[in-house]
Amino acid sequence: MACPFFRRADSLTRQPSVIAEPGGHWALEDEELSDDALTLTHLQMAIQLLTAPSNEDLNTAVTSLVAKYRQNWPNIHKLKLDPQTFKSCANYDYLADIQELLLKMDEASASEILVLLGEELITCCCTGIIERAFRCLGTDLQEFLGSLDGVYDVLKLQEEDVTDTGFVCAGEGELIFTSERPVIAWLLLGSLKALTRMLYKVDVNIKIEPVEGDARRYRYLFSLVKDNSQTMLMGRPTSVSKTIPETVQRSNSSNASDLQMNSSSFCKMFPWHFIMNEQLELVQLGRGFSKLYKPYMADFGCQATTYFDFKRPKGLTMKFRDIVRRTYTPFLIGLNNPPGAVDFPAIGLEIKGQMVHCPESNSLLFIGSPFLDGLDGLTCNGLFISDIPLHDATREVILVGEQARAQDGLRRRMDKIKNSIEEANSAVTKERKKNVSLLHLIFPAEIAEKLWLGSSIDAKTYPDVTILFSDIVGFTSICSRATPFMVISMLEGLYKDFDEFCDFFDVYKVETIGDAYCVASGLHRASIYDAHKVAWMALKMIDACSKHITHDGEQIKMRIGLHTGTVLAGVVGRKMPRYCLFGHSVTIANKFESGSEALKINVSPTTKDWLTKHEGFEFELQPRDPSFLPKEFPNPGGTETCYFLGELPQPGFGQRAAAGGAHQCGHEDHIRGRRCLETPP
Repeated sequence: MACPFFRRADSLTRQPSVIAEPGGHWALEDEELSDDALTLTHLQMAIQLLTAPSNEDLNTAVTSLVAKYRQNWPNIHKLKLDPQTFKSCANYDYLADIQELLLKMDEASASEILVLLGEELITCCCTGIIERAFRCLGTDLQEFLGSLDGVYDVLKLQEEDVTDTGFVCAGEGELIFTSERPVIAWLLLGSLKALTRMLYKVDVNIKIEPVEGDARRYRYLFSLVKDNSQTMLMGRPTSVSKTIPETVQRSNSSNASDLQMNSSSFCKMFPWHFIMNEQLELVQLGRGFSKLYKPYMADFGCQATTYFDFKRPKGLTMKFRDIVRRTYTPFLIGLNNPPGAVDFPAIGLEIKGQMVHCPESNSLLFIGSPFLDGLDGLTCNGLFISDIPLHDATREVILVGEQARAQDGLRRRMDKIKNSIEEANSAVTKERKKNVSLLHLIFPAEIAEKLWLGSSIDAKTYPDVTILFSDIVGFTSICSRATPFMVISMLEGLYKDFDEFCDFFDVYKVETIGDAYCVASGLHRASIYDAHKVAWMALKMIDACSKHITHDGEQIKMRIGLHTGTVLAGVVGRKMPRYCLFGHSVTIANKFESGSEALKINVSPTTKDWLTKHEGFEFELQPRDPSFLPKEFPNPGGTETCYFLGELPQPGFGQRAAAGGAHQCGHEDHIRGRRCLETPP
């Protein structure tokens, strides 16, 4: 029989690991689980081995197949590929190529080789945690097939899979598989054979046939294997002599007393139940309890408290009448270690359910379900998914709980990422504030803002800028008699005071070079009192010199020059940029400083005009001989001269500001003595 095969570009690939899954929903990276803990991820990987084996697993199986059957099919070695092919082609459809090669080799044997390949797939790849995942589905093949049906539906639901691929356990020894790829159906036939041998030590014949009316559905029929002593039905040994009672036809009845159900059927339907008589002796156990306790029970006359620990309701008195009163309260029962048991697997297992009073027999019926948090808790207690009835929501809780665990892990990872991002943003904000503060220390506010935004800064001409130049008289001689550390210490103390004056009078510090200290006013915030600010600062600088001495114990003596004029200002340089002043006025200001004397402030005629232009700010100005006027200063008619600024101005705002007094308006800025100079008195 030839098999129809086709190539599909969107072939499924099995996830390579539990931790790193591209787009997967089951990663439990942050879960505090042991390395060998069974999770829903492993169960998904196990089932994908049946429905969508990865290229790597297929190549491993092909390698084993070639080694075993090279003599049967000499050309079978052509199926092997270099593993690098899969890495270079992520969506490579290896299975379709295998089938094309098989059809070219021997069309009649293609199906047989595929079945053998499915067996090798299980033999080579179903190991370790994957084998454990398969084993948790049931204690025999029939339970395995039933659990395969239910578990795969839950996995599809969690992944929001809309394909028709799936399993249906249609009855005893019958499984229906749906897939859009017929090649998978033949692989599954071999995989089921190998799984039966591996998990249950049973050889079964499996016949595959299409389902009429739907070419995508395949029916697998598992036939019985018989020997002389017993019949093996889906891996469960039953006595050959056991006969099946004939079916008795009964008429329908609405009377509950006519319902016929023996204890065996009830125990199968409700595996986690037990019945106690008035003496609290166990008279019946469900299949779940029986599987755990029957090897340790001599008879059913045992006390329930020997095997069960009634944890809830709290404070319950273990008397029949008291328990009857609490039948509307949920019960939580823990399993005790039975007498004589050395290694009881289900010690501590909890069963949650309800207690029902049965008045017709004056007995108590407990019906419950295992109280578990995941697949690993199931298998650690010696249980299987098949031990949970199909109608019991605990199945969904166990399987969906694994997905919730994965989502919780994802949420925790997202919270960690969010916290790290917030911490990084906070750190960036702090660094940004530091950078902005540093820029404002170096550049005027307007220039600093443009630099921070990355805007281009064009040079600009500023009229009526008052410039101050100063230096220390005899600085070269002082340096020759002192160590570098002494010089730096002296300048640091002096310039620290000067920097405070800059902030106090709101003037811009241009730069310091050696002993030269240069400030300007009228650049960043022009006003009619720029010359007054600089003049007062010059007086404060001279006054500060009397508080600082050299290493020789002598007073520091400075000379200062002031000039007002037009300047060109702009940012120069990309590495350690500077806001520099250019123009004839800068040169003239420097000349007035050179022409000054120790502890004197040499003022240019233009600065003198600004100082006397407005009433209320009177300074003492002593005219000097016109010969002291720099040659570079324009002096048409020879009527101009320079001036020494007196040590103290006339009583006015400046004096009050220096003393920390408030302007007449009482404004806060006026009290600080900063912007009050911009407001006329």
